[in-house]
Amino acid sequence: MRQVAPPRWTSAQLDSDRLTAIEVFRRERMQEPLEQYLEAFDGYRAAVEDLLETTVDLQRLSEVAIDVLTDPALLEAVRYLGGPPISADDLKVLSGVRSLAAGRLRADPETAVRVVETVLLGLDRRRFPWVAEDRTPTEAEREAAALASAALLASSRVSTNRKNEGKAAQELAVAEELELRGFTEVHPAGSISALALAPAPGEYCGEIVFGSRKADLVIGLLDHRKMPLECKVSNSATNSIKRLNNDAAVKAIEWIAQFGTAGVVPAAVLSGVFNLRHLEYAQDRGLTIFWAHSLHHLSDWIAETRSDGS
Repeated sequence: MRQVAPPRWTSAQLDSDRLTAIEVFRRERMQEPLEQYLEAFDGYRAAVEDLLETTVDLQRLSEVAIDVLTDPALLEAVRYLGGPPISADDLKVLSGVRSLAAGRLRADPETAVRVVETVLLGLDRRRFPWVAEDRTPTEAEREAAALASAALLASSRVSTNRKNEGKAAQELAVAEELELRGFTEVHPAGSISALALAPAPGEYCGEIVFGSRKADLVIGLLDHRKMPLECKVSNSATNSIKRLNNDAAVKAIEWIAQFGTAGVVPAAVLSGVFNLRHLEYAQDRGLTIFWAHSLHHLSDWIAETRSDGS
């Protein structure tokens, strides 16, 4: 059976596409609505002000620990009292608690106290100077603390959303492109440990463990090969090392080792900022590269994989 080789791009082609991707990235970042940040800011400002009021400007935080930590909005605000803020996972480790779930905290009040005391150890003394000085804050200090904390929370939320939405948007765009070509989404039970368990020709599935590594999508090519595909968004050339070389390219090597080039075509759909050298490195290791700004190249090539050669 004739198998169509996946595209391998020249350095000039890779460079042209990466420059286009950078331009798209710049345009999207410049046009991102400020309303998303402002909406988050207003919500977080209200939460921080509620936290300050509930705890009497943090002076009674330990006394009302249960009430504060079992309120999701206040719990998030508490994590941002530190300088720098503390992630939920880090807070559990640092305070020695197994869970921050409301039920567990209510069942063990001492745990809640231990959590807030851990936060207070790293309290940002620039934002909350009155706590260490054991005094009542001035109105200006209280207002400044609320504004600064809300800005931290809102910036973090928008940044997280941006990363998640970028990857999710890529996956959705690939799925839509496939369905326009007549592909059908399937839902394999469990992981895909053998090619026979993968989507059949003309089918695809979402995130799943393929072989030994997780793939964002797995596509059943029309000649019975399988395409484990990664969706990667990078906001800098340095970040592209992690996204592309240390993740997608490594997975490509492992998938080829497990299933062979006659069985799989590892691929990645990219958007954002990538270094030419990193793109060449990944391609040389068996990763087929496509771009989010020209997904027709992906679907056009898939159409060429018909086993009847038509």
